[in-house]
Amino acid sequence: MTQAAVPARAEAPGPRGPLFAGIALAEWTKLRTLRSSYWTLLAAAAAMAGFGALLCAAYARHLTPASRAALDPAAYSESGFFLAQLAIGVLGVLTVTGEYATGSIRSTLTATPQRVTVLAAKAAVFTTIAFLTGLAASLAAYFLGQAIFAGKGIQEHLGGPGTLRAVLGAALYLAMLGLLALGLGALIRRTAGALAVLIAVLIFLPVSVGALPAAWQNHVNPYLPSAAGQALIGPTKFTPPGHLLSPWTGFAVLCGYTAAVLIAAAVTINRRDA
Repeated sequence: MTQAAVPARAEAPGPRGPLFAGIALAEWTKLRTLRSSYWTLLAAAAAMAGFGALLCAAYARHLTPASRAALDPAAYSESGFFLAQLAIGVLGVLTVTGEYATGSIRSTLTATPQRVTVLAAKAAVFTTIAFLTGLAASLAAYFLGQAIFAGKGIQEHLGGPGTLRAVLGAALYLAMLGLLALGLGALIRRTAGALAVLIAVLIFLPVSVGALPAAWQNHVNPYLPSAAGQALIGPTKFTPPGHLLSPWTGFAVLCGYTAAVLIAAAVTINRRDA
């Protein structure tokens, strides 16, 4: 008589995966070992400081009493954000879509099944790097701009009213905009598609609103993601005409857009195959 096979005893489930700090360390390793990350961050910093200085020099050459009175030297020095945001946005998208393009996202999600935790770690690491890069670049842009305006007798100090907010605001804007781009990358999963949406939001949407009647523009413009975030910086070369939201209200609106995209990405990342 054959003895019935005894079923193997099920092993107790092990840990659910690495802690958040471990996942964040892995994401930091991925980001810093990509040469493209350094070049993109360098491009963002150079655009912020260099392009901002060029715009300040052009403005200083054509100063009139009216333009001098309307000038906010600290905010205008940060005008290079317009190009820097594109570089930061590209890196934010590629932080996610690069893994989908190479297929390495499968290894990542197999090693760490907690998909939302992976997305949160990517977001935390990227936002920290984007903010620190933006802060260094915005400080450089500020000092370059003030050196240019000082030649025209316009003095501005870092401790002056609204000055520190403009400098920090530029860094916060770039970090939040990059986080929005990262969320788009996680939601769309294709580099070209995510970049197309990002450029539409940053450039084509404001241009389209500019074609509306002036009364409509004044009501719609302040709530666009780019215009809302720029309210924290102040009047730059690219500040849209018309009424702007108050600085922190505008930044809160941009944070709301970013949160909505990240929530949508977190929901879909759990429902779709890698």
